[in-house]
Amino acid sequence: MALTPIQPPLWPEPRGYVHALAGRGRLLLLSGQVGADPHGRFAQGFVPQFLQTLRNIDTLLREASATPAHLARLTWYLPDLELYRESLGELGPAWRSIMGRPYPAITILGVSALLEPAALLEIEATAIISD
Repeated sequence: MALTPIQPPLWPEPRGYVHALAGRGRLLLLSGQVGADPHGRFAQGFVPQFLQTLRNIDTLLREASATPAHLARLTWYLPDLELYRESLGELGPAWRSIMGRPYPAITILGVSALLEPAALLEIEATAIISD
């Protein structure tokens, strides 16, 4: 795989993400994805929207001849951080069911609103596809 995790020896090992990744290859930038299916219907609830968002990211990766293993970075935008916190125990298994491992670098931001009112989260992704 073209991505190498960066783990400073004195830092604690993170759970569910990596501190940094290094890689070479073709850069794939995905716009923010939300929990709506291809017909624009939103899943009901935070975890179902998270799963649909991951499916959408996976679809875009595969269209670019990539897999979830090529994901280098995710930025999550959450208008309700409490929904995220309440769902923490379900997010790891949900992630692994679609994306597997390894984990990318992840930043999670609380925001005041998303453009789509029905969206409970939006995830922007960057992948590096090995040459």
